[in-house]
Amino acid sequence: MTATSTAPPAPPLADVIADRLTAALSPTRLAVVNESHLHAGHSGDDGTGETHFRVEVEATAFTGLTRVARQRLINHALADLLATRIHALAIGARAPGES
Repeated sequence: MTATSTAPPAPPLADVIADRLTAALSPTRLAVVNESHLHAGHSGDDGTGETHFRVEVEATAFTGLTRVARQRLINHALADLLATRIHALAIGARAPGES
């Protein structure tokens, strides 16, 4: 008798991104939007429907940081995904109280 093992399906990449950013930045607000459907058939579309994302992050960790420094924190939290699974990431990053 041979047992077969099936791994549970991987969670949606948007959920993985949200989990990573939550762990790294403890955001007060977080939105992860999968925009892959807007880029279907374009460069970077691998057919998975999970290649282009927009994140809006509000976190106290951004207080006093430049826009570039904020983006670097986000990129660091998602580095392996950016290298392998995410083709494009639009970032909105602000500290609480900023508009």
